[in-house]
Amino acid sequence: MEEFQASADYTKFIIDNLWILIAAFLVLLMHLGFATVESGLTQSKNSVNVIYKNVFILCTGILIYAFIGFQIMYPGDFNGIFGFGGFGIGFDASDPVGMLTPAYGEDMTIWSDFIFQAMFAATAATIVSGCVTGRIKLSSFMIFGVLLLAISYPITGSWVWGGGWLDELGFYDFAGSTLVHGVGGIAGLACVILLGARSGKFKDGKVFAIPAHNIPLATVGVFLLWIGWFGFNGGSVLSADPVEVSYVFVTTALAACAGALAAMITTQLVMKSLDAPMALNGILAGLVGITAGADVISPMAAVVVGATAGVIVVFSILMFDKLKLDDPVGAISVHGVCGIWGTLAVGIFTPASFLIQLLGTVAILSATFVFSFAVFAAIKAVMGVRVSPEVESDGLDISEHGNKAYPDFSPVKTSELGQYTA
Repeated sequence: MEEFQASADYTKFIIDNLWILIAAFLVLLMHLGFATVESGLTQSKNSVNVIYKNVFILCTGILIYAFIGFQIMYPGDFNGIFGFGGFGIGFDASDPVGMLTPAYGEDMTIWSDFIFQAMFAATAATIVSGCVTGRIKLSSFMIFGVLLLAISYPITGSWVWGGGWLDELGFYDFAGSTLVHGVGGIAGLACVILLGARSGKFKDGKVFAIPAHNIPLATVGVFLLWIGWFGFNGGSVLSADPVEVSYVFVTTALAACAGALAAMITTQLVMKSLDAPMALNGILAGLVGITAGADVISPMAAVVVGATAGVIVVFSILMFDKLKLDDPVGAISVHGVCGIWGTLAVGIFTPASFLIQLLGTVAILSATFVFSFAVFAAIKAVMGVRVSPEVESDGLDISEHGNKAYPDFSPVKTSELGQYTA
């Protein structure tokens, strides 16, 4: 260690390692964004519940990833499908050089690698929270989130980022359009199918809007996510290389801007509405879309990828409404559908094989959907997943937590919008 610290390479190592830690902090900031977006786009009577779920899944996710997930996702030499390096983070105290220098395999310590990846892991389950908000039992969500993070997410992650079978085939997902966002979106879809819609959302064949209670709060959340995304994508360079990091910042920003404008235009043309939440979702759609190829897609192609995602997210949200699949914040569309698009776009705008991109996307999302559907169905059979109509009408803040986010205001009961029927 002393020899390395005295070498000319040590300064670069310090800078690279510091950037990864800063990027991890930025991804942590995204969780504040997820919490405020989910809270702002849903009803005020569930805001405490939203915050509680987000705090739980972030803190539990990091602990689970430390206990078991990190060494499933990065098991070392394995058969390409499943491997397990052991419990814990895997620090070998007898080999500090191998753990705390570039000999580790990256220009960072094992500690920096773990904390950066742990923030990604928690993100996948946080996406599910937005899909099921307003009617799920807190205990059921907790159990599902724990199992998703402990088993499903690290296994499919190992297929690519851990050097597994998809990585060997050449599948490319730079920062997780499919591996993180697609996984969260498709897991949320499985839960929504089994959970059912919020009371009052669908009635007599019609779709009824359940208004967002605080669009300014949701706006703050989206911009926090955008800021954090520079760490999400920029940190995935895995060094502070000035050319690569700055390039990723540019493609990320361009895609976000194009996604917002495309969603605005599409909403006006299709819905005859200047819909602010849809514009916000357009930003997120563009960000999710570019995440798979932010380091290899050209800046002008990034505009196309982001704009296409902005169009897709509008039609996707409308499609799920027609299918009577209730996603309160549009997370399935933003993260799932646009995650698929972004991963396939790598095969369109770069030399990467489109067929391999398609194969990898189908494999990862199919495995996640089957796991999520089976686990959530088992939870539903054993303990139930949905609160009672009375609890849903009064709000989960009172029934689950015994307090209100806005005690000086009276929330609207969903019983006034329509009654849920199984």
